[in-house]
Amino acid sequence: MTANSGSRGFAQDVYDAVIVGGGHNGLVAAAYLARAGRSVLVLERLGRTGGAAVSTRPFTGVDARLSRYSYLVSLLPEKIVRDLGLRFRVRRRTVSSYTPYERGGRPGGLLVGGGDARTRESFAGLTGSDREYEAWRAFYETTGRLARKVFPTLTEPLPTRAELRARIDDEAAWRMLFEEPLGRAVEERFADDLVRGVVLTDALIGTFADADDPSLVQNRCFLYHVIGGGTGDWDVPVGGMGALTDALAEAARAGGAEIATGHEALRIHTDGTGPAEVAFRTAAGEGSVVGRTVLVNASPRALAELLGEDPGAGSPAPEGAQLKVNMLLSRLPRLRDTSVDPREAFGGTFHIAEGYEQLRRAHAEAAGGELPSVPPSEIYCHSLADPSILGPDLAARGYQTLTLFGLHTPARLFEKDNRQAREVLLTATLAQLDAHLAEPLTDCLAFDGDGRPCIEAKTPQDLERELRLPGGHIFHRDLSWPYGDREAGRWGVETAHRNVLLCGAGAVRGGGVSGIPGHNAAMAVLGR
Repeated sequence: MTANSGSRGFAQDVYDAVIVGGGHNGLVAAAYLARAGRSVLVLERLGRTGGAAVSTRPFTGVDARLSRYSYLVSLLPEKIVRDLGLRFRVRRRTVSSYTPYERGGRPGGLLVGGGDARTRESFAGLTGSDREYEAWRAFYETTGRLARKVFPTLTEPLPTRAELRARIDDEAAWRMLFEEPLGRAVEERFADDLVRGVVLTDALIGTFADADDPSLVQNRCFLYHVIGGGTGDWDVPVGGMGALTDALAEAARAGGAEIATGHEALRIHTDGTGPAEVAFRTAAGEGSVVGRTVLVNASPRALAELLGEDPGAGSPAPEGAQLKVNMLLSRLPRLRDTSVDPREAFGGTFHIAEGYEQLRRAHAEAAGGELPSVPPSEIYCHSLADPSILGPDLAARGYQTLTLFGLHTPARLFEKDNRQAREVLLTATLAQLDAHLAEPLTDCLAFDGDGRPCIEAKTPQDLERELRLPGGHIFHRDLSWPYGDREAGRWGVETAHRNVLLCGAGAVRGGGVSGIPGHNAAMAVLGR
C-alpha cells in the first residue's frame, strides 16, 4: 500500500502513527508518540489546530482573545503537563460560586468561597441555620475522597467495575454516585431548593437529563465534574484555552511530529492487520498517506463514517444541550445584592435560575419541545483571574469578559429555525440575569469596530456546523463510566480494528478538556 501524489508534501509516505484531528487530544497523542521516537503525522481539517479548545478574537476590531468554545480546565492531569513539558498554567478561582436570590422581597446571594467562615455565614443567611452548610461540607468531603481515588485511574489501564469499586472502598459513596439517580442523594441530604439546585448543576453541563433519570447519565456527568485533579476544582487557563493547544502543538512539533492543517480526512482503509491508508482532501486536491496505526481524534460516529461503517449502529444519535454565550463588557454590572462585590460574584460560577425546581421545570419544558420559559444558566468572568486575554488598552480601561453556559437546551429545540430560537433563548436568558442586576446588562456591553454589541451565542447546531461536534454534543456522546469490561480494551480507546484507535472525547474516560484519551491512545500504541 503506497501513498499517492497528494502526500508529496509530507516527509515520508508511511508513518508509525497518522492522527486524524488536531484537537487537544490528538495533539497530546502526537506529542507522546513523537517524544517516544515514533514518526507522527497529524491531519487537521481546519486551518488551525485546537478544535474546541482555542482562543480567538470573535469581535471585529477588538483586542480580546476569548476561549470561544471550551473555557475552564479541571480534568487535565498534571501528569500530562509534566510529561510533555508544557508551558501552560492555570489559576485557581478564589470564589467557587455565587447564586443570587430574592426572598421576602429582599435580594441576597449564596456565596461559596472566601473561606469557611464566610461560606458558613452565607448559608446561614439563606437558610437560617448551619444545617445546610454542614450537609454541604459532608457531601463534598465524600466526593473529595472519591476524587482522590478515581482521578489517578484515568491515566492508568482501564479498571473493571469491580476493580474501581474496590479501589473506592466506600459502599455508601459508590451507591450514591454509581447506582442510584443523583436526585435521591440531593433530596436526602439537602432541604433548601436553591442549595439543591447548585449541587445538581454539575450533573447537567452539556447533558440533557432530569435529576432522577434512570440511565444515570446525570451521575456520570456529575462524577467527571467533581473528580478533576483529585479536587474537583475548575481552574482558569492563563492565556485562554488556546494557550493549552498552542503548547501541545509546540510539544508535538518539538518531538518531531508533522502537523498538516487544511487536510480533511475522507476515508480510512484497513484490513485490520497491516498498515492503514488515510485518504484526505486539501484545497489542492485529494491524496492519501499510510500509518502503521491510525488514531482518530473525532467522534465515534465520525470514526464509523471514515471506516465506511454504520455510524448509528448500536447507539442513539448524540444530542447537545447547551447555549454558549461570549461577551465583552466595558465594566461589570452592579448587583441588586449590595453585600457582595461584583468582582467576587462573577469571579466564580454565577448561577442563574438554577434552583432545583427551576431546573426540573426547564427540563420538562424542553422535553416537551418548548424552549425553557425560565432558562437556567451560569456565568463566569475569565478576565478577573487572567487579564492577559485582554489587550493592554482594554485592561487599563476596566473591560471584562463574561462567559455564559445555558442548560436544558437540547438541539431538537433549534431544528426548525436555529437563528430565531437562538435569539429568543438569548433574550430570555439575559432577562433572568437582569433580574438580579441593578442595571441592564446591555448597558455594560462593549461595542466592536463596526459599532455592534460584543456578544455572540452558539447553539448545538452552531457547534455541529463549526466544529462537527455530532448533534452539537460537547462530549461527542454521553459520558461513560470510568471503567469497562475487558471487551473495552486495555485503555478504553481500542476499536474493532487492531490498528485503528479512538483518541477523542467519545472514548471511554473522554469528555472535557483533559487530554486523557490522547494519553491513553498513545500508551496503547506504545504497549504500556
